[in-house]
Amino acid sequence: MIRSMTGCASAERVFDFGRLTWELRSVNHRYLEIGFRLPEEFRSLEPEIRRILGDHLSRGKVDATLRFTPSAEAASSNLVVNHKLLGRLFELHREIGKAGGLQQHPDVQSLMRWSGVIEEQAPDPQPMHQAALELLAAAATGLQASRSREGEQMDAAIRERLDSIETHVAQVREWLPEIRDGLKTKLLTRIEDLKQPLEPGRLEQEIAFLSQKIDVDEELDRLAAHVKETRLVLERNDPVGRRLDFLMQEFNRESNTLSSKSVDSRTTQVAVELKVAIEQMREQVQNIE
Repeated sequence: MIRSMTGCASAERVFDFGRLTWELRSVNHRYLEIGFRLPEEFRSLEPEIRRILGDHLSRGKVDATLRFTPSAEAASSNLVVNHKLLGRLFELHREIGKAGGLQQHPDVQSLMRWSGVIEEQAPDPQPMHQAALELLAAAATGLQASRSREGEQMDAAIRERLDSIETHVAQVREWLPEIRDGLKTKLLTRIEDLKQPLEPGRLEQEIAFLSQKIDVDEELDRLAAHVKETRLVLERNDPVGRRLDFLMQEFNRESNTLSSKSVDSRTTQVAVELKVAIEQMREQVQNIE
């Protein structure tokens, strides 16, 4: 089964500490390239994120975005009082009160607004990090499934073009005897028009030379072999994009040779149709993992 390099997936879950949302998007690329957009609390996870995505994907440019929204309960539970600073403020309040002969109690709200009295204690990162990595694995599985679904459509499109190439190859094979006979007839007609005797064996030499010049049996055999090999590659479960790309180059080479040897309008048209089919396959292959 082939997989596309284009796909997207997301995974979201609410935990005690807040909401985590992963968004993954991928496009075609020669290698696996991963870009991150992470909240500061999760920056240290980059090596683990690369490992998890590398376990699921082998090629493509992947953008991984993590969004974190802390819960109100978790945020409030992380607030603590700086007792040392608060005690010092009380002492200062009493000293100022004695100096001015005042006996007022300190205003609690004013003290709370004092910078540093209420501090936010950093939560334990381990549960958050573990949850983020597990959620990423789920998102990566979804991305893999998305790329597989698109790969199924690409597989069908490539197989359709392979059937077309196979049909064209069979047509050319069927026409070859007729084309050779037609060339022989044309050569004989030209010789008759010259009205000059030929050297012994010269006619046979010319016929053999022309037959060799237009001989495309080898190209047709290789095209048929490439069709067979491509079908076998499509059945494999490992990433086959580079292998298919190589086969597209081989298809192009044979179709170009077939076109250059063409001496008949029908084979010329077939060569054009082959180039169109190969180009359509190549466009699909460029996006295969």
